[in-house]
Amino acid sequence: MEKVRRYDLDWLRVIVFSLLIFYHVGMFFVPWGWHIKNNEVYGWLRYPMLFLNQWRLPILFVISGMGTAYALSFRSAGQFIKERFIRLYIPLAVGMVLIVSPQVYMERVYDGDYSGSFLEWFASWEFINGFYPEGNFSWHHLWFLPYLLVFSIVLTPIFVQLRNKPNHSFLSWIRKRVSRNPYFLFWLILPLYLCEAFLEPFFDVTHNLVWDWFNFMSSIILFFYGFILISIKEQFWNAVGRIWKKMLVMGVMCFAALLYRWYFLEDSYIVHFTEALIKVINLWAWILTIFGWSSLNLNKKSRTIAYANRAVYPFYILHQTIIIVIGYYIYDMEWSLVIKFSVMLIGTFGLSWLLYEFLIRRVRLLWRLFGLKKTG
Repeated sequence: MEKVRRYDLDWLRVIVFSLLIFYHVGMFFVPWGWHIKNNEVYGWLRYPMLFLNQWRLPILFVISGMGTAYALSFRSAGQFIKERFIRLYIPLAVGMVLIVSPQVYMERVYDGDYSGSFLEWFASWEFINGFYPEGNFSWHHLWFLPYLLVFSIVLTPIFVQLRNKPNHSFLSWIRKRVSRNPYFLFWLILPLYLCEAFLEPFFDVTHNLVWDWFNFMSSIILFFYGFILISIKEQFWNAVGRIWKKMLVMGVMCFAALLYRWYFLEDSYIVHFTEALIKVINLWAWILTIFGWSSLNLNKKSRTIAYANRAVYPFYILHQTIIIVIGYYIYDMEWSLVIKFSVMLIGTFGLSWLLYEFLIRRVRLLWRLFGLKKTG
């Protein structure tokens, strides 16, 4: 693969991970289960959260698949797996011990299950007394990392074959049809629909990697799509650049239809299979909209994106622990939603930046623990 950097992908990676911080702050205030909750929840916040839920994680897996294509383009299969292990497994292992453990501790204190200090809790090895939620050992928000690692290992043989044969019949077939008709991209929703229709009812999203078949299968398909779409090169970017406005309209209509179904229709076989179709059309329409718009407006080099793209991984690792710590100390305050949300949001971005800028970025020994490359 020709080594051409797509700055729009860098921007999207930063933007979507930034939305993750907004989303996890929002989880503190909505009437859904989470690790700790505010003393007052707000039902109307579900609507923007539901909107983000439809495409936020799917587009991250597609972007990750695209990044995998670049990472594999100048490495052997063995070198690539080693690189994935260093950048995914090491931050995961360190994060589970040092970053996630304070979250679990705060949750246990919040629930009244523990009353000692964090140091006492940690020193007594309470953080590894079994797997969460019964025990305390967990990867919490870092679940994305083991999934990416497994996807990379499982799909590397296929990716290497496609990389070594850029004119492979499969890639040529897709490239030709996308060039003729950009709406051919919508055929890619078929496997996603099968997952949504036939796996989602039976497998709750657990993020435990073992019994998470709906989430696992739909995510690995999206990851695979990312590799394929970046491999057909300009045919994909030209296609989404042409159709993104129509995809935006489709996305708005589909999300409106989902809201109507969730709040006005009783569940049935017909409703379920129809909802599944609308869901996958909706998420794919938003993904194509975002890729199309960003390819036309964000594919520009800048110092800002160079800095942010390097910082985004440490921000991702740190952010939820900071949110929960701040939330623990203010959850019972009689403050308004605006004040609490602002304190948590500014505090999370601010503390993440301070830790990154004045510790992680300046201490090379920490780079590998937070998934940073040696240069950059």
